[in-house]
Amino acid sequence: MEQYRLFDDFSNKVKRAIQLFQMFEDAAVRYHEDGYYLAFSGGKDSVVLYVLAKMAHVKFQAHYHLTTVDPPELVRFIREAFPDVKVEYPELTMWDLIVKKQMPPLRTARYCCEVLKEGGGEGAFTVTGVRWEESRKRANRDFLEIHKKKGAIYLNCDNEEDRRKLEICSLKGKRILNPIIDWTEEDIWCFIRKYQVPYCCLYDQGFCRIGCIGCPLASIKSREREFERYPKYRDAYIRAFDRMVKARTASGKSKGNWKDGESVFRWWMYGNEKTDKQVAGQMELKDFIDMAA
Repeated sequence: MEQYRLFDDFSNKVKRAIQLFQMFEDAAVRYHEDGYYLAFSGGKDSVVLYVLAKMAHVKFQAHYHLTTVDPPELVRFIREAFPDVKVEYPELTMWDLIVKKQMPPLRTARYCCEVLKEGGGEGAFTVTGVRWEESRKRANRDFLEIHKKKGAIYLNCDNEEDRRKLEICSLKGKRILNPIIDWTEEDIWCFIRKYQVPYCCLYDQGFCRIGCIGCPLASIKSREREFERYPKYRDAYIRAFDRMVKARTASGKSKGNWKDGESVFRWWMYGNEKTDKQVAGQMELKDFIDMAA
């Protein structure tokens, strides 16, 4: 068993991340001629991951999955600062996906991530910028444990608490390397400053996270700010919800108290939160689960 301290010396973390890239490069090339499949979001973690791969001198191809609800500044940044990143276009836009699924994307039903972000890398050796500190539960783990048996490394591919530096997910046919899983946010910014890594301007404009506009995983305050900045995206969600309500009606499903896209949008934004922006008769989550069954 090998153990790695979560809050280790920064220079050691950099060296270890580079060594991990180098350690599995031969396997990555065997799985795919392009080498590692580097999942690139354009956020601070993925730009660090990209530079680490360059420093390790390993073979890789970075892939950015366009979700159609990406901040324009982010897309522009990727195209200008990282032109060799391959942009993957989805078969369906978010707006069409909402209608197809006949429900909004929820914290408990993140079909958007599965369809728009996680489809690539099958059969390849994937590299991600997942970090323990992103989750409070992960941040409370003091050690990373790697268990070896007969020369092989057996690890799970849980998406929340038990992420490891190397994971094997037979279900999706993926082998996943997480070189910066034990890095803190301070480590990330220290690396960016030290190696003068370009990053998206949104971080300098008060954004703590950069991702899909309106993501249900973000706080209400963050989502309100996003829709204030990008009102056309708010309108696009409402139009998609309008079409979704009509699709539910056409398929014989109950629409509950959803009268139109606007009422869906308010429920989606505020749910059971006590706020003056709720509307009378607004559904609770349990109502939606019941009617979706």
